[in-house]
Amino acid sequence: MAILKFRVYFEEDDSVYRDVAIRHKQSFLDLHHAILRAFEFDSKHAATFYRSNDNWQRGKEITLEKYNKSYKVEPLLMADTLIGTEIFDPNQKFVYVYDFVKNWTFLVELINVSKEENPRIDYPAVVRTEGIPPSQYGTKGLVNDKLAEMEEKYDLQSGAEGFGEEGEEDASDDTEELFGSEEGDEF
Repeated sequence: MAILKFRVYFEEDDSVYRDVAIRHKQSFLDLHHAILRAFEFDSKHAATFYRSNDNWQRGKEITLEKYNKSYKVEPLLMADTLIGTEIFDPNQKFVYVYDFVKNWTFLVELINVSKEENPRIDYPAVVRTEGIPPSQYGTKGLVNDKLAEMEEKYDLQSGAEGFGEEGEEDASDDTEELFGSEEGDEF
C-alpha cells in the first residue's frame, strides 16, 4: 500500500509547516482531520480542498459537505473521495481552506511516495513539524512552553534592544552616550 507524504504550509508563512503521512486509500476526510490536529485547530467549521497546479490556482473542489452555494461543477465529498484518486502529478498540490469566515488557507503539496509502510505509525500521522502554528482564536491559547518559544524566537521580552516607541525620532541622547558629550573626550 502506498504511503503519501504531504507538506502542509500555512499560506501566510511558509516557514510554518507540517508533514503528514497518509495511506493512498484513506479519504480526504482523514487528511482534513490530520491537518487540523497538526495545526491544533478544532473541527467546528466548514472546510474544503481544491485540486491545484504549480501556481496554486484552485481547481476541482473536494468539500466536507455540500454548502448552500451554487457550484459551477458539482464538488466531490471528502468522506467519499480517496486521496489516491486525486493524485495526477508526482508533485500534486491542493489548497485547503478551513473556516470560511476566518479563511485559514493551507498549501498542501505531495513531497514523497513510498511503498514501505511503517508498522509503528498509525496513519494518517504528523511526521514533521516546523515553526509555531497560528493560533486559531487569537493569542489567548498560547501558554507556557509555546509562549516561551515565541518569546525566544521573536525576542518579545520587555526591553528588547533596537525598538523605540512609535514616533521617537530624537537620537541625540544615544549619540552623546556613545561618543561623549564633552569636548576633548577620547574614544
